[in-house]
Amino acid sequence: MMTPAFLSVALLLLVLLPGVPARNDSPESDSAESNSDGSVSAESNSDESISAESNSVESISAEVAPTPNCVTPFSILVSNSVTNAPNKTYSTCVVYRGILLGGMRTLQETNKGFRFTYTEDPNYGPYLQSVNGLKGSTKDRTYWELLVKKANETITLNVGIGAFIPSENDQIILNFKEY
Repeated sequence: MMTPAFLSVALLLLVLLPGVPARNDSPESDSAESNSDGSVSAESNSDESISAESNSVESISAEVAPTPNCVTPFSILVSNSVTNAPNKTYSTCVVYRGILLGGMRTLQETNKGFRFTYTEDPNYGPYLQSVNGLKGSTKDRTYWELLVKKANETITLNVGIGAFIPSENDQIILNFKEY
């Protein structure tokens, strides 16, 4: 039998142990889908296609929809070093100690102008594959570089979207580039 003291301790542990997502067995709640090529699409509406060459507004700043426990705001700058297309800036947030992938999913759910896909590597975790319809390619020798701008310093991330924990007011830079 669970006593009130036991329930209080269990509730306290849930509050103090951030980053442990609630289990949801509902198939409708999954926003990520496996594709035939092994990639995972985090897109909610795959019917919408976004052209990489589209002429769009240079800066898109959308208000972040209220998300339970979303306490760490940051921005995502999408840039293209290959074609020098205009940069796009988005605002999003994560829960306390939440990962970049969670913030990107939140952004995609609240802003139809932002879409991304990733592949799931069994050893290294999620690998960013495409942003706004523009996909990295071994043939074209292109990929999405991950950077973070903190104050006056820009740093290349040494972890991926599934491991990086954004800090408040970070600017995450998703830079499409050649290698």
